[in-house]
Amino acid sequence: MQDVIQLLPDTVANQIAAGEVIQRPASVIKELVENSIDAEATTINVLVVDAGRTSIQVIDDGKGMSDTDARLSFERHATSKIRSADDLFKFLKSNTTELNNIITAFQRIALVYPHITFTLHSNGNELINLRAGTLRQRIVDIFGKRINQDLLSLETETTFCKIYGFVGKPESAKKKGAQQYFFVNGRYMKHAYFHKAVASAFERLVPTGEQVPYFIYFDVPTEEIDVNIHPTKTEIKFENEKAIWQILLAVVREAVGLYNDVPSIDFDNEGRPDIPVFDPNASTSAPKVDYNPNYNPFKEVEQSSSRREVTNWESLYEGLGNEKDEPQSLFTPDEPVTESESLIAEKSPSHYQYKGKYIMTSVKSGLMIIDQHRAHLRILYENFMEQLNQRINSSQKVLFPEMVQIPAASIELFNKIIPEIERIGFEISNLGGGSYALQSVPADLQGLDMVALIHDMLNNASEQGVNSPLDDIHHALALTMARSAAIPYGQVLSNVEMDDLITSLFATTNINYTPTGKTILSILNQTDISKLFN
Repeated sequence: MQDVIQLLPDTVANQIAAGEVIQRPASVIKELVENSIDAEATTINVLVVDAGRTSIQVIDDGKGMSDTDARLSFERHATSKIRSADDLFKFLKSNTTELNNIITAFQRIALVYPHITFTLHSNGNELINLRAGTLRQRIVDIFGKRINQDLLSLETETTFCKIYGFVGKPESAKKKGAQQYFFVNGRYMKHAYFHKAVASAFERLVPTGEQVPYFIYFDVPTEEIDVNIHPTKTEIKFENEKAIWQILLAVVREAVGLYNDVPSIDFDNEGRPDIPVFDPNASTSAPKVDYNPNYNPFKEVEQSSSRREVTNWESLYEGLGNEKDEPQSLFTPDEPVTESESLIAEKSPSHYQYKGKYIMTSVKSGLMIIDQHRAHLRILYENFMEQLNQRINSSQKVLFPEMVQIPAASIELFNKIIPEIERIGFEISNLGGGSYALQSVPADLQGLDMVALIHDMLNNASEQGVNSPLDDIHHALALTMARSAAIPYGQVLSNVEMDDLITSLFATTNINYTPTGKTILSILNQTDISKLFN
């Protein structure tokens, strides 16, 4: 067997040792799995105990070592900074956090090698099982079946690089939790400049602040990229960045453009008129006009009259002569207003909706302007918080349960927040393997995309962390629900609806700001209004 293991020069070994290669268990797993891939393994199984604190195993079916490789593998490589086992993982976080880091590193590798079967076990439980297949199938196996319908394929090859992969449809955009991956030469990378190219391709196609998922792979000559020798670095410098930026923008636009193209219309040809093809050599005759030579328009023809004879027509005009020719006023005279009516008009002012966004109403000090979406968000947020804290809910069974696919990295957190979600009216069944069924939904949230709402709640809860206090998780869930159900901008409101909204707003604990601190209302002082007119 050919020897493949080589000793690195001390300068290289010291650079590696000074980095973060062994900062946490995920780093160890990344190195071991990549070794298995180098050994041409077709099946790789990763087993961890206590998120890698107690045990890490990587089992594969790759080729073995020669005698020389076996001896060299125990030589000094990158451990000059380690003196004891305590030095290996000094700054580890909770098991949940470290396991999520392991899953993230595991998924990044699995996305590069779809032809390899991968499994991940934690404390004896199988978390991920990825069968060998196509790249698209690998993406679906990791992130759920729902993403399959959102993927648009892209591919191009130029003298600078080859780009291929998938990008999401415009309607798959979301504010948080979009899966976005760049890979170069089989290595995961982060690249803000290239991310801007993808975002530019979707300009005016997705709402501001929302992002689409993408899985984009670059094959670039190694001499044209700055490969940092540090194995965990994710930022990479390209020699022809501007040219590749333009190529990336073009290929993403092409993928989106092909999807948005209007399909050709297949007209129904049945019963169509027979239109002959023009023949310039064919003789043409003048058209003939058919007419009745015996027709005389002045000849009287007896016709039966269907018109009724009108009787007593004089009564229609009776009394007209008795009216006085007095000029009528264009405006009706004002009726006297009592003091009580004046008081009611002052205390119950009418409202005016401006551009489907703001509600304007008069108050004693001037003109109050209310953001209708933010006002409703504050109202709903407090209602949902009350339901979460007091276990008040109103559920409605669904005729056909909707399926929700949760990524492996989020299953533990989702299982923790299920009881909290069910407090506000959801009923969720765990089907195993990251699949869940929505059996019931909140009765007052009809018309919303419940699956998307569940994912939004999960993404917001993940920002708090699985070990966060329950109040923080409640805040994230209630805020997500309120954002989804709040009155959107552009919705026309009746005067009664505006009145109800204002009344409900003034019954909340904070009429001035949303839960995230945005201004709900502002008052234009009467003095300032008067100054506008000198």
